[in-house]
Amino acid sequence: MRVSGADARSFLQGLFTCDLERVAPGAPAFGALLTPQGKIITDFIVSQQGENFWLDAPRALVADLLKRLRLYRLRAKIELEDLSETMGVAAIWDESSPAGAAPDPRHAGLGARLIAERAALASHPDNRAAYEAHRIACGIPQGGVDFVYGDTFPHEANMDLIGGVDFKKGCYVGQEVVSRVHHRGTARRRILPVRFNGEAPPPGTHVLAGEMEVGTLGSSVAGHGLASIRTDRAHDAKVAGTPLTAGSEPMTLGELPSDARQG
Repeated sequence: MRVSGADARSFLQGLFTCDLERVAPGAPAFGALLTPQGKIITDFIVSQQGENFWLDAPRALVADLLKRLRLYRLRAKIELEDLSETMGVAAIWDESSPAGAAPDPRHAGLGARLIAERAALASHPDNRAAYEAHRIACGIPQGGVDFVYGDTFPHEANMDLIGGVDFKKGCYVGQEVVSRVHHRGTARRRILPVRFNGEAPPPGTHVLAGEMEVGTLGSSVAGHGLASIRTDRAHDAKVAGTPLTAGSEPMTLGELPSDARQG
């Protein structure tokens, strides 16, 4: 989606979790539009090309995102355009970035992303399976499989850990709830890396500690995956020596950085 016009930056600044004042050509930001209750409507990468801002968002959610931004527009001098049919995004890693690409702001290991016309991107190999494996190895959640849009707070999707929330900027939609969770340290659900000896069960499989549900399995490739975990329950299971399973398969749980771990 392209957002242009004299008020584009200030308009987006008042809505998104990221700081638009820091976005510049070659310096994108990761952020989200939230409900007033502080839950993620959609996440995206915001980049700047010339005077225009681009939102690199899940294509299935662009129509709804466009509708919501139009409701907030009021008298702002902006233009909102869904260019999904003609423009596309390529993720590039383990090789030099082409001209016009910008670093993925979520994780250095993800490399760069390039927004260009779909015809120009047709020459790049479409290896989504390799990207999924790389994303999971970097520990980056994907909405719709690792967390549920419309029912997840930013902390529960690790957005505060991967640069998706700026706690020093001014107000935005849902800001009070997000700030309260952050300063009180009340986020008890996190997305953590998991490992299986063989193939992982399908997404949505419950993670159990004995008979107690601890979380839900998300995306996985070759035994490596991500899961939405109640960290307080996982901590209790670890203290009690109770192993974790998903679909009866033994599972090893990874950890967040110590400053983000709950329980």
